Amino acid sequence: MGIYYQFSMSNILDSTQQFVTDLLTNQLDNKFLYHNLRHTQRVVKSTKELLESCSLSDKDKEVLLLVAWLHDTGYTKGTKNHEESSCEIAEDFLTKEGYNVEEIEKVKSCILSTKWNATPSNEMEMIIRDADSSHFAQSSYLETSDLLREELKLLGLKNYSQKEWLELNIQVFRTDHQYYTDYAKENWLEKKDKNLRKLIKDKKSEKKLAKKEKLKAQFKSESPDRGIQTLYRVTLKNHITLSDIADTKANILLSVNAIIISLALSNLIPKLDNPSNDYLIYPTVIFVFFSVVSMILAVLATRPNVTSGEFTKDDVKNKNVNLLFFGNFHKMALSEYEWAIQEMLKDKDYIYTSLTKDLYFLGIVLNRKYSLLRWTYTIFMIGMILSVIAFAVSFKFFGPDRKLELLSQVLVF
Repeated sequence: MGIYYQFSMSNILDSTQQFVTDLLTNQLDNKFLYHNLRHTQRVVKSTKELLESCSLSDKDKEVLLLVAWLHDTGYTKGTKNHEESSCEIAEDFLTKEGYNVEEIEKVKSCILSTKWNATPSNEMEMIIRDADSSHFAQSSYLETSDLLREELKLLGLKNYSQKEWLELNIQVFRTDHQYYTDYAKENWLEKKDKNLRKLIKDKKSEKKLAKKEKLKAQFKSESPDRGIQTLYRVTLKNHITLSDIADTKANILLSVNAIIISLALSNLIPKLDNPSNDYLIYPTVIFVFFSVVSMILAVLATRPNVTSGEFTKDDVKNKNVNLLFFGNFHKMALSEYEWAIQEMLKDKDYIYTSLTKDLYFLGIVLNRKYSLLRWTYTIFMIGMILSVIAFAVSFKFFGPDRKLELLSQVLVF
């Protein structure tokens, strides 16, 4: 029973992770620089950390991990009442997965407890509240905070100045936020206080910050804004993460099909030499054929495509080469590449153009990978179904027992 439950728990969590990853990757507005897949993954990680120190049942722990994955899916329908939208999405998905109705209600209740002005009423709600605000105690808080500020601006919800944002953050740290679980108080509160001291230090240096803002405005056309840097950095990281996910999926299919073909070669195909096993030929061919096709597509999805690796000075002067992609310079001498980089750094537009090209072509590669993976999984699924049907039909109508039955009927006749 315990083994079955662990398998069931893993199954629903894997399905939920795949569902949320696909939903936030494909249906979430790219203006959500903070409330995106990266934030959800951070909340899941923090939830697991908190669960290690609590005494909840395995079922309640499973519910909390489901909440961590699903709590911000409502942003795909907009910012208004997004918690309620998350509940609707969670209920619809978990119902289709055949999840227990009582547990679904717990999931919804915990999602609603993540509202900023909500007060948790039980240990489960306390845990998810602390996990959702774990970034207050992380060293990357300032960067994360900037993402949220930029997100609010892009969505047209609020445009805070640097000074206003700093004061709001200090207020949140001092009066609006608290940790509820003993683990968070013991392990995260000190780190949160450290971030608060950084904010207070920045506030005391307001004149210096104001001066920086003036310089920033003065040279805005010559140096990239921090928000732009963050946008490119986060987007590039998300592209790379998605590429890693695609490669992992392809490797799984390669391994599975390699095992299938090895078993077929060692156990099934040698039996075909016996004339009495002729009825196995067609099912075996179907079985092996679809496995080979799946392997080929998986290999194509991960096969690298390296370009010429060379460029000319005219290419650099005319901005026709992307110096950020290794495939365009791996055959060039170091001195030539250093010269080209120096030329690019002199031109801000060239830098932005190169970054944009990098993002675009990474997107093209990702589209190709995921398209091939979709076909691979589809063909693999169809192949398994057809193979099972073919073997069943062969055993039913052409197997040894059927041959003896037909022979006896001929003899009687």
